Amino acid sequence: MTDLASSPAGPDAREKRNVAVLVLAQAFLGAQMSMIFTVGGLAGQSLAPNPCFSTLPLSMIVLGSVLSAQPMSEFMAAKGRRAGFILSTLAGGIGAAIAAYALYIGSFALFMAGSMLTGVYMSAQGFYRFAATDGASPEFQPKAISYVMAGGLAAAIIGPQLVKFTAQAMVVPFMATYLAIIVINLLGPILFAFLDIPAPGRRAKGVAHPGRSRRELLKDPVIAVAMICGMVSYALMNLVMTSTPLAVVGCGFEAGDAANIVSAHVLAMYIPSFFTGHLIARFGKEMIVGIGLVILAASGAVAMSGVEIEKFFLALMLLGLGWNFGFIGSTAMLASAHTADERGHVQGMNDFVVFGGVFLASLSSGSLMNCTSAGDPQAGWQAVNLAMLPFLTLAGAALIWLVMRPKETR
Repeated sequence: MTDLASSPAGPDAREKRNVAVLVLAQAFLGAQMSMIFTVGGLAGQSLAPNPCFSTLPLSMIVLGSVLSAQPMSEFMAAKGRRAGFILSTLAGGIGAAIAAYALYIGSFALFMAGSMLTGVYMSAQGFYRFAATDGASPEFQPKAISYVMAGGLAAAIIGPQLVKFTAQAMVVPFMATYLAIIVINLLGPILFAFLDIPAPGRRAKGVAHPGRSRRELLKDPVIAVAMICGMVSYALMNLVMTSTPLAVVGCGFEAGDAANIVSAHVLAMYIPSFFTGHLIARFGKEMIVGIGLVILAASGAVAMSGVEIEKFFLALMLLGLGWNFGFIGSTAMLASAHTADERGHVQGMNDFVVFGGVFLASLSSGSLMNCTSAGDPQAGWQAVNLAMLPFLTLAGAALIWLVMRPKETR
């Protein structure tokens, strides 16, 4: 991360300081998401009236993120990133408090309500990567996105460790975990006090900056293709990752093996972020997105070739790497295709599409795994990975169409 250590007086000085703040936010505030996704299904299982609904609170988090993406983006466009991010930590803290109380009184409905409010924080966290590009030079933008995404590696380590200390720390299981998440959100206002990103609205009087309408933005080839590739990369990663523990255990391995495979997957998701931005700067955004889609396809091919433990490991590591290239590359494409005045519209629409796809994937994963295979885990695993094919074909065709267009029409 040598760019962040450059002289304060150098190019992108303010933006580099902002990226440092966002990396810390991704690492510490973002830890709450790995905590919730570690215990949320188990907590839901303890409250749900039907075991089939045990993962519904996790889907409610994603739904909350989908519904709040556009309003949060518009709010930050008007009031600034700092105000939006602080508001999101308030929502995250209140959501965790509601979930803790729901566990205390044994209310599944209230637990889902708290989960949905947590989705507001999840939505804002998705904007950390966009905030890293605000005001940055074109050369620094992909590196800034990559650094902020790398902060997710620390979150993926910190969160599970906190779960170990808190999951059974109180009489009511997992209640202490949600109380710890309240404390984590209290760090938000402190961290974001150091964020210095002017709101787009702060301009000279009498100067009009209307920007394009939503319809015009969606007609922009780069924006449209970036949204498609980002949605496909993230949704397919979620689809396969959610089914992995069920497939591993169902194929005769231990729960510990499933945990080790998911850990390897998470490392593959975030470690490449330290160099993905440099690869984008060297080879171009479209090239890295294309490589990411190819790696995702390779992940599916490995998964369908057998259910040996080493194939689970390889498939999930390829899945993480493909997500990293596809998602960071498409984010860089999107960031280069709009002005500061348009970011409220563009980024909100993008995350609505991306996390809408993730929501549908999270709902579909269990059905593909359990309901299309008559209870056969191997057949279910095949169905999950086969479902990747049409969406990878869509994203690949869209990317090829964009690359084949003359540069002046992009």
